[in-house]
Amino acid sequence: MFQDALASKRLELLKEAVPQTSRVAFVWNPDHPDNEQKEAQRAAQALGLQLHLVEVRRSDDFETALRAAKEADVDCIYVVSSRQTVLAIKRIVQFATSNRLPLVGGWGAWAKEGGLFSYGPDAIAMAARAANYIDKILKGANPAELPVEQPHKFELIINLKTSRALGLSIPHSLLSRADEIIDS
Repeated sequence: MFQDALASKRLELLKEAVPQTSRVAFVWNPDHPDNEQKEAQRAAQALGLQLHLVEVRRSDDFETALRAAKEADVDCIYVVSSRQTVLAIKRIVQFATSNRLPLVGGWGAWAKEGGLFSYGPDAIAMAARAANYIDKILKGANPAELPVEQPHKFELIINLKTSRALGLSIPHSLLSRADEIIDS
């Protein structure tokens, strides 16, 4: 699936941003249809990273799951966006912040909430494309005949405030590719 390909890119960016990373907590819901876990495992192995799988199926799972990640002595947190993780975004980012763990997420909200960076589809561009589809349908187009489209625009958002709080120096090569840099 589409999200699978993004998993390897996020891990590559994480390794570039935090080169000393070796153990990554992979926070995911195995029941979510856009499951990135297999591709993330493959990419992690190629990058010399070990993924510590942290399963969250319900909101009650977060406390136990995040505590297990801490006990596994992880260096960073990679969050797979799902309904459960997005609803718990503040809780997850707070955990990462209080434990001084860099966090990477799949779209801009993770970096804007205090994660180190996010890489994923541009949500505003996706909403505009959806509005275009709705317009076509309202004008009489048959939804079954409209092509399925993947996102066209991706954005890398880096939170320098978080980077400084963690004592990290983001390489210029990564900063120069950022679509947005949060610095306040």
